[in-house]
Amino acid sequence: MEQTTLIGVLSIAFCFLVLVTTFRLYFSFFPKKKYNPTKFIARVAMFGAFSAILYVVPIFTVNLPFIPSFLSLHFDEIPAFIAGFAYGPWCAFAVIGIKTIIKLPMTSTLCVGELTDFLLSCVYAGTATFIYKRKRNLKGVAIGFAASTLLQVVVAMLLNVYAMIPFYMNLYGINAEGLLALMQLANPAIKDVGWSYAFFAVLPFNLIKDAIVVAVTFVVYRSIHKMLRFER
Repeated sequence: MEQTTLIGVLSIAFCFLVLVTTFRLYFSFFPKKKYNPTKFIARVAMFGAFSAILYVVPIFTVNLPFIPSFLSLHFDEIPAFIAGFAYGPWCAFAVIGIKTIIKLPMTSTLCVGELTDFLLSCVYAGTATFIYKRKRNLKGVAIGFAASTLLQVVVAMLLNVYAMIPFYMNLYGINAEGLLALMQLANPAIKDVGWSYAFFAVLPFNLIKDAIVVAVTFVVYRSIHKMLRFER
């Protein structure tokens, strides 16, 4: 488990290093000029493809030992954040849409899991990038990340309690007792498949994921943001 987690973390770090290096090399040969819609679409597509890789490829996911195994960390929202901060919220939505569309043919949840991820990612990235668009400074970044994290966690808990858990129980034909036993293998503190699961699994899972997304997004965006300001 520890080796798999380490490989996943190192792979993610390597991918973002490649992203930063690619942008630096590109703009060293092609200095920024006036807005070009073709280049803009191409860059959004690039972020979308990168997001899809982080979403689809198993090596880029990480499981936490105290979280049920069906919840795995994936960091596909980071490219959406970077695109959203550079080009506006609609570009973040476009990136999220691209990675969702790419994942749909591989669904094992009748597309419900992917559409839920799409909604949560839009809430998360959309809120932060909209606030940053209105207040383009470190304070705007801090407020955006705080507000988006809070909103996304609340929405995730509500969706899991009232929609996702009932849906998966019906889809896989598992009763509450069987699902609870599976959850308790990872975290004995979970006492039911409702709000106990939400507070002891969904809440810490999303807080950890969001903290990593915030940290990596901040570092990467600070490294390349000047090279991305071409469409204002």
